[in-house]
Amino acid sequence: MSSTAPQPQQPRGLVDRVIRFCLENKLIVFLLIAFIVLWGVRVMPFETQREVIPRDPIPVDAIPDIGENQQVVFTEWMGRSPQDVEDQVTYPLTTALQGTPGFKTIRSYSMFGFSVIYVIFDEKYDFYWCRSRLLEKLNIAQQYLPPGVTANLGPDATGLGQVYWYTLEGSAGGFDLMELRSIQDWYV
Repeated sequence: MSSTAPQPQQPRGLVDRVIRFCLENKLIVFLLIAFIVLWGVRVMPFETQREVIPRDPIPVDAIPDIGENQQVVFTEWMGRSPQDVEDQVTYPLTTALQGTPGFKTIRSYSMFGFSVIYVIFDEKYDFYWCRSRLLEKLNIAQQYLPPGVTANLGPDATGLGQVYWYTLEGSAGGFDLMELRSIQDWYV
């Protein structure tokens, strides 16, 4: 009668194989963890007292701007109907701005006395590069506008930059909700 020792069981799944590899190759696992920790220290976005290794922190926004890369062109022509503004201001500007390098799409609307054009650029282009190309195009497109009408580039900010939070709170005596709502509507 021959007796054989039980054979070790082969790992069955991926998790079993990974755990077995980690247990059998402790040096490789230690070096991999050390590399990940040092890389994390190198790119961490906050400041430390002492720098152990040269740092290249990842830029972090408190509120990430996920909006499109857009520029706004505002044109005012007081006293004119939306159809006049559309025909003589919005349409000529829109067609002239379509040749702007890097643009993806243009959206526009005309109201009583003014026109707003949103020029949306491809995400691979820098915000300020797009702004300067659009200014160049606006200078050329000015010739297509009626006398006395000037197209202006919108503010140097994204839509996310317009966020503002506040709270209204009552004093020690306190205000009821109706009074706080009235203060919000009429004063703030």
